[in-house]
Amino acid sequence: MESALDYHAAAAALDWLVELGADEAIGEAPVDRYDLPQSAPKAKQPAATPQAVAQEQVAQRVRAADVPAVDTVGEARHLAEAAQDLDALKAAMASYEHCELKRGARQLVFADGIAGAKLMIVGEAPGRDEDREGKPFVGRAGQLLDRMLLAIGMGRAKAEAPVYITNVMPWRPPQNRDPKPEEIAMMLPFLERHVALANPDIVVLMGNISCQAVLGRRGITRLRGNWVEAFGRPALPMFHPAYLLRTPSAKRETWADLLSVKARLGT
Repeated sequence: MESALDYHAAAAALDWLVELGADEAIGEAPVDRYDLPQSAPKAKQPAATPQAVAQEQVAQRVRAADVPAVDTVGEARHLAEAAQDLDALKAAMASYEHCELKRGARQLVFADGIAGAKLMIVGEAPGRDEDREGKPFVGRAGQLLDRMLLAIGMGRAKAEAPVYITNVMPWRPPQNRDPKPEEIAMMLPFLERHVALANPDIVVLMGNISCQAVLGRRGITRLRGNWVEAFGRPALPMFHPAYLLRTPSAKRETWADLLSVKARLGT
C-alpha cells in the first residue's frame, strides 16, 4: 500500500500543477476523470411552447387526414348486398377482415338446419363447442334447444317441420364475452341479408345480444313473449337456452313462448 504524501511531496505536486496552468480549485472533492458513467446523461428537453403544441396538433390532424378512415359497416353492407345466395353470403363473411373476433376464432360459424324453413332462430355468438365444430348451438345449450324444438314437433333436420339457425356473430368472442357494439354493427348487415336470403315466416331472437342487435333493446325478461317486427316479419324474443340451464324456473315461460311459435306457424 502506498504511503500518504508528506508535506514536501504534496508541495512539489502542487507546484507542478501550477506550472501546467492549474491556478484554481473548482471543487472540494477530487474527481476521477477516468471513471466514466455507464451512459451519458440525457439532455433535458426544453418545455414546449404553446405555439409548438398547436403546430403539433395541426400536424397530427393533417397526418390523420392523409389516411382515409375505413367505413367498416359500409363495406360489410356492400359485401352482404352483393351476395345472391347463402353460399355467396358465407364467402363474403369469410372475406371480411375488419372484425377482430375473426383473428381469435378457429372458424366461421355460419348456420345449421334447413334453409327456407318457416322458422329461423337467431342466437347470440358461438361458444367453445360451436367454434370447434363450425355449427351454431351444438353444446349443452344447443342440445336443450333441440329438445325444446322437438317438444313442438320441429327440428333442425326434420324435413316436415324444419328450423334454420344462425347467430348474430359468426365468430366466437374471447372467453365468451359479450360482443362489443361496434362488432355487432359490423355484422348486422350480414345478418339482415342472411334473413332475407333464408326468407323465414317468423324469426325467434334468443337472448339479450340478439335483441340488442336487431331491436336495439335489452332486457329479455321484459321482451320475451311479446311479438314484434324485425326484418319485415314477425319476431319473438325468447330466453336463451344457456339462461335456462342456469335458471330452470324460466322454462315455464319458455314453454309458453314455444306454444306461441307453434300457433303462429300453424303447425
